[in-house]
Amino acid sequence: MMRYPTEALWQEIAFLAYHLHWRLDELLDLEHMDRVRMVRAVVSLNDRAWQAVREYGQQ
Repeated sequence: MMRYPTEALWQEIAFLAYHLHWRLDELLDLEHMDRVRMVRAVVSLNDRAWQAVREYGQQ
């Protein structure tokens, strides 16, 4: 059985904890694919927010 790389797990947890302010035990309870979906969702939200900032700055 392959294991998920520990460093990747901690990067995902740190990212979600920083942006969502969830507790460590809540993040560790997530299934791998749920955690990956959450990371992607937060990245998407950040991208859209920064795009709006850039567009606002060009006005």
